[in-house]
Amino acid sequence: MITATRVAGQGLSPIRRMSLGAPPDAINLGLGEPGWAMPDLGAPAGPTPLAYGPNTSDPELVRAIGRYAGALAGGSTPSDTSAPVTAGHGQSPGLSPDQVMVTAGSQAALFALFSAYVEPGSVVLVPDPGFVAYPTLARMCGATPVGYPLGAGGDLDAEALADALGAHPHTSLVVLNHPANPTGGVASAAALEQVARRCDERDVLLVSDEVYAELWVDERPTSLREVTDNGVALGSMSKAFAAPGLRIGWATGDPDVLAPARLVHNAMTTAPSRLSQAAALALLESAEQVLPAAREEIRTRWETVDVIAPHLCRSARRIVGERHPATLPRTAGRVGFYLWLPLPHDVEEHGRSDAATTETFALRLRDEGGVTTIPGTAFGPRGAGFLRVSLGGPIAELEEGLRRLAPWWKA
Repeated sequence: MITATRVAGQGLSPIRRMSLGAPPDAINLGLGEPGWAMPDLGAPAGPTPLAYGPNTSDPELVRAIGRYAGALAGGSTPSDTSAPVTAGHGQSPGLSPDQVMVTAGSQAALFALFSAYVEPGSVVLVPDPGFVAYPTLARMCGATPVGYPLGAGGDLDAEALADALGAHPHTSLVVLNHPANPTGGVASAAALEQVARRCDERDVLLVSDEVYAELWVDERPTSLREVTDNGVALGSMSKAFAAPGLRIGWATGDPDVLAPARLVHNAMTTAPSRLSQAAALALLESAEQVLPAAREEIRTRWETVDVIAPHLCRSARRIVGERHPATLPRTAGRVGFYLWLPLPHDVEEHGRSDAATTETFALRLRDEGGVTTIPGTAFGPRGAGFLRVSLGGPIAELEEGLRRLAPWWKA
């Protein structure tokens, strides 16, 4: 048998590879998964049907997501999905059901959108460093992923993205990720508006991956929905709602834009699990309780770093400040649960770090130091010289992992 070209050369995610061969007593600070418990909201009011259900998913869940996403569009924290809210840019109450596509996790939303809009031979612009799935999906569609550079602290640099768009006239899709995995960077309203305008002028689909949007400490990040009706914004139960195992995500946007992606998703999975949909609906209806608790979990984890290994946070902020002293973001390192950590000075070769140096150090840290992190090169060439440290796991594991990490950097 001959393997299809679209999957030839694809391999296991570098994030997963770092866990293979790790010492049995290694602390895993690599996986980006919440480690706090999903709240007990009690059993559903009645039995959950186990039939397929509609392709568009449970209408009550669709409406709840519409209210939730509408609150984001209105520039407010969606803490009460049972109350009507005003959507910002379009000034309508929530989002209509045909503006919401419920999917089997945000990963399925990405797959459906890429399959619907990415032409073979085209270019997909992805953040570098950025989430590993973006370039993989582009290649599976026969396209070429091209990384665009990020600004200070991993923030969206609208000019750099516009330059990349201008340099690649056959671009079929542009991906944003904010708050960003792995850097924790964010996107300002002005940057989002500029990028959306450029994509609209070029008739290129803009996909804004916002699955970490509720995990902020000081200030809620801006959503794409606040600045434009164009483009598609993604959300998920996996991060702020601490329910990655539900595999429930969504995409919001113009109904005509979502329609082709719906066809792909229907062919993939018919509809998400009815049991997962029921649990997701319960969580969304309890957002007023769930989301502040999630943000408190995030605050606690960053405070844990400050107590056990404050020099690690100082090291991360120092790199940003040295490169962009006038533009150090106030919330750098305090959005999401990733510490984007530069390699120690004594590990760098001639004042810089290449891919081999980065990956070798990550393996030493795992095998000799007993703590698993992810080399920044897993997220793109511009990730050389950095490690992604996940703070999302259980507090006890985080504390021990930080104690093991700390001696490798000078205080």
